[in-house]
Amino acid sequence: MAVTMNAKTYNADSHGVNAEGYAGPAHTMTVKDYLRHIRTAPRPTATFSGVGKTSAKLTRTFTLTGALSPTWDGIFEFTTSVPVGAAGADVDTALNDLGSYIASAPYKLLVKNQQINF
Repeated sequence: MAVTMNAKTYNADSHGVNAEGYAGPAHTMTVKDYLRHIRTAPRPTATFSGVGKTSAKLTRTFTLTGALSPTWDGIFEFTTSVPVGAAGADVDTALNDLGSYIASAPYKLLVKNQQINF
């Protein structure tokens, strides 16, 4: 299976029981462009059905300017925890809301400037 993100195709590269890795178009032996999906199955108790956890992690090598090393990896990770029985529409709404925020100018400034503004 392949994953397409912003017109870039990430091809399946590794497979495990609860994880799958995808190599992106810029991925080489020395440059990382890698997407990883991870899941943790719900663990129910006597009083709660549990939560399913998933994660998407993008690792990409950056060329640095004015830093002590010429390159380093940036890691962008998104983790979810959804209770068993949650309505699909509610999950979609939450994902759409957070996706919109992550793509927004305020969040981009937070990531780039590493400052919290009140």
